[in-house]
Amino acid sequence: MQNARTITCPVKRDDGIRKAQSARPFVHVLADSSDKLSGICSALEQQFTVAGERLDAEAKLSQVPYAIVIRAELRDVGNIAAIKKRAAKLAKATKRIFLVEHSSHVCISQAYALGATLVLAGPLNKIKLLAALADPAEPALDSSGRSTQPDNAVETAATAIASMFTAVTMGEPLDVDGTKDAGRQIAERITEHGLSEWLATVRRHHEGTYQHCLLVTGLAIDFGLSLGVGRTDLERLYSAAMFHDIGKAQIPLAILDKPGRLDADERAMIETHPAAGYDFLKDHEKISPEILDAVRHHHEYLDGSGYPDALAGESINDIVRLLTISDIFAALIEHRHYKPTMSRTEAYNILCGMTGKLEKALVISFKEVALSR
Repeated sequence: MQNARTITCPVKRDDGIRKAQSARPFVHVLADSSDKLSGICSALEQQFTVAGERLDAEAKLSQVPYAIVIRAELRDVGNIAAIKKRAAKLAKATKRIFLVEHSSHVCISQAYALGATLVLAGPLNKIKLLAALADPAEPALDSSGRSTQPDNAVETAATAIASMFTAVTMGEPLDVDGTKDAGRQIAERITEHGLSEWLATVRRHHEGTYQHCLLVTGLAIDFGLSLGVGRTDLERLYSAAMFHDIGKAQIPLAILDKPGRLDADERAMIETHPAAGYDFLKDHEKISPEILDAVRHHHEYLDGSGYPDALAGESINDIVRLLTISDIFAALIEHRHYKPTMSRTEAYNILCGMTGKLEKALVISFKEVALSR
């Protein structure tokens, strides 16, 4: 096995078993070593029809799989080039799951840039991988019967957010225009297909910090649309939403995506992200004062109990008020593998209970977004 370049997981010759194998979803595995390749095949072969190849072998993929699973060192330019050579066929798979061993914004950003629909960081976790592959091969439908299959708007936005995080981490130039364009594509997608489809698609194909940013942007856009804001204000709103958590790029993913409750030190570190994001963006000529204000103050409350500046009342502008409601609601309805997903009704009831912290009239206006759209 050590010298194998291509692996097809064995199928017994009994006709009944052969038919059962062929009826199962087909998963293609790519890896940069035989050990990684055989490990993933072994984890999947009981539930899927599995074939695989090493990245340094000639591409063998002849049919479009339901999913592609890639486990490789993404700091290696040879691996990146090998994945890019397979890009056309990768793009046809419903799921493209990248397993990255280094839990860093840079590796995750690279995975999304290569076309990932989901990135799982850390050592191979069979249970988590099987759960990620467990959705049926047919695209899910929302309540209107429309497909929730991932589309270019989701992938463009995820790549933009990941690239934004990398720019902060690596000290590289920030692509402001690209990030705003991704927000515009989300707005067009939601205008055409509705909020529910966006939320369902994002939660099916992304998790952690990137999922949160995508959910917040979608919710903020739909909130603005429901209020009838003009085109200019909608652009301000989706731009603020796309950039609002950029300061989290300086916080380790182990804290950002930690299962369960944060301790006091971890919470204090999380609370540095609004000011950190503001400091990173404040000298950028393409970032408006309204966006800067939203990035710094989206965790402020009307009663002065928020952070980092304990603003209160009229000191908090309208865009921030809309963004804060969208941010809280998104955090409540996020899909996390370690806990049940909260229903939209339950999440809205929590918003209603935050008396004095959020503008009551806006919370009432948000009801349709939260429950019906």
